[in-house]
Amino acid sequence: MRQHPKWLEFLREQYPPGTRIRLAQMNDPYSPVPPGTEGTLEYIDDAGQFQINWDNGRTLALIPSEDHFSVIPRPLQTLKLYMPLTVTTYERDEYGDMDNDPVELDSRTVLPYEDHILAAILKERAPEEAERGLMKYYGADDAVNDKVRSYVFTVERVQGQLMGVAECRIKSELTAEELERLKGNISGQASDGFGEGFEQRPIKTPDGEIYVSLWSSEKGWNIMTQDELEQSQQMGGMRLDQQ
Repeated sequence: MRQHPKWLEFLREQYPPGTRIRLAQMNDPYSPVPPGTEGTLEYIDDAGQFQINWDNGRTLALIPSEDHFSVIPRPLQTLKLYMPLTVTTYERDEYGDMDNDPVELDSRTVLPYEDHILAAILKERAPEEAERGLMKYYGADDAVNDKVRSYVFTVERVQGQLMGVAECRIKSELTAEELERLKGNISGQASDGFGEGFEQRPIKTPDGEIYVSLWSSEKGWNIMTQDELEQSQQMGGMRLDQQ
């Protein structure tokens, strides 16, 4: 019997093709699939039955209203989102007094400070962020909150330059609209959240103190995926090697 379209829509959103299933009990009196068998959901038919390719070779449908099962969580994937860093220092004049205006350091010049910057970022992380990182403050109850398990800031060498990275742990691929929402949240943390306090704290290096900003008001600042960063480098006549 065909199920109500709204119910089918809900089921198909909750259990997309590829969902891994572990059977607890099947109420089929003739030839049930044994408990504990795992399989992959192919699709949900119009009757609301789960058409599953069981790992033991069986193809018997699972009926959610009658059979008992659990979903096997997918391994988390890593999504890296890159952003330019702004690193500044304050030089001293001939009298040893520190200048009022900061001097921006070249992105290649700061490579030797990578470990110092990373250590400062790690020190800035709060204990309550251990599980979800900065996603703890996301707020909205939407698909992004469901798909993105966590994200934290770090740094990484890219084509001989040091860049800021939002390292995200995701359950499943984001749509283009969801990715933009995530980028917006990360931008907010880089400018007004985590990054606001971080950029005000001096980082000690063998050559003196530096200040690191994850965000910049400059027009060229943006957040890029690996593919977008590659395209940007290629358009500029450079090729980004895979990390």
